[in-house]
Amino acid sequence: MFETFIMLFAVIDPIGSVPVFLAVTSRHQDKDKRGIALWAVFVAACILVGFIVIGQPLLEAIDVPLPAFQIAGGIVLFLFALSMIFGDSKPDEEVEIVRSGKETAIFPLAVPSIASPGAMMAVVMMTDNNSVDLSDQILTTVIMLVVLAITLGLLMSAGFIQKCIGNAGASIVSRVMGLILASVAAAQVLEGIKIYYQL
Repeated sequence: MFETFIMLFAVIDPIGSVPVFLAVTSRHQDKDKRGIALWAVFVAACILVGFIVIGQPLLEAIDVPLPAFQIAGGIVLFLFALSMIFGDSKPDEEVEIVRSGKETAIFPLAVPSIASPGAMMAVVMMTDNNSVDLSDQILTTVIMLVVLAITLGLLMSAGFIQKCIGNAGASIVSRVMGLILASVAAAQVLEGIKIYYQL
């Protein structure tokens, strides 16, 4: 359960979403900021739950075995993690998107900041119908919702967090999460190879 929480926390990266939220809502009143945070997290939750429910059936419908998706997802997660470690951190990259004029709660806050492509792939791989029973899938969904609740709490207190850690602090946290995510991604690739070749 703790491993699941760490992986979801890494791919969703609640702390990294704080500077993005601050940039998106810089010209809004406090009341509007709360509404934007609620709406963004709600949309992200709907997207991720949707991937949990229909992600694997969709793959099976197009005849893609889950181990292949797990390997591909692990590689993409690894590349995503490398971009968090060596490239622009999520705050830097997505704040730049906001500065280009796309200042809405949905983009880039809900997608791709909270419900990132890495998070979408992670929830599908972690709820494999063939190897994970229903109770564990429900538990994973609950843990994901807990992480989203933490994200909402951080967004609600974004002003205070900004004063405490600043953009530099959020970038450091994002890079540490990237290192953890890279390790998890490597494990996903190895596990996918093991299952595919029945080792």
